[in-house]
Amino acid sequence: MSVSQIRPGLFLSGLDSALNRSILSSRNVTLVVNASGLEGVSYPQLDGLQVLHVPVQDRPHAPLGHYFDLVSERINQNNTGTTLVHCTAGRSRSPALIMAYLIRFEGLSLRQAHELVLEQRQFVRPNAGFWRQLMDYERTRTGRSTVRMASTSSGVLPEALEDPKDSAGTYCVNI
Repeated sequence: MSVSQIRPGLFLSGLDSALNRSILSSRNVTLVVNASGLEGVSYPQLDGLQVLHVPVQDRPHAPLGHYFDLVSERINQNNTGTTLVHCTAGRSRSPALIMAYLIRFEGLSLRQAHELVLEQRQFVRPNAGFWRQLMDYERTRTGRSTVRMASTSSGVLPEALEDPKDSAGTYCVNI
């Protein structure tokens, strides 16, 4: 069971960790965002625990972007404890939702949000459709793009655009 702390008060995990009473209580989780696509998940009975269900499958054409603002606002408004965002494995849907939150409420670019999440959870891999939705969200929110889709030998994949302020050089989105 792996829980990754993305920011103070914001955690990312798979389903197993989200169902573990000791994990939820030790981290003072008061909001669980369930992006597993599974309905009727039975969470431990904890005082004040609220659950927000995001009924989206991990498929490229699934409308995860419809939930970016709702989830971001709920995370931002959760002042009673911490938030745990999970999907089945903590690799695609839940990291994408957290990246949208980081864009909206922390002012990060998509590239920066991805780098931050990847630093804390090395195996995140949002599907290509979620990347496109995140790219649209970034353009809508910030008026700029820091990631583009590029043709590769493995298909069309996201690629970070070079940041002129970044002296570290080229950055590749690892999916």
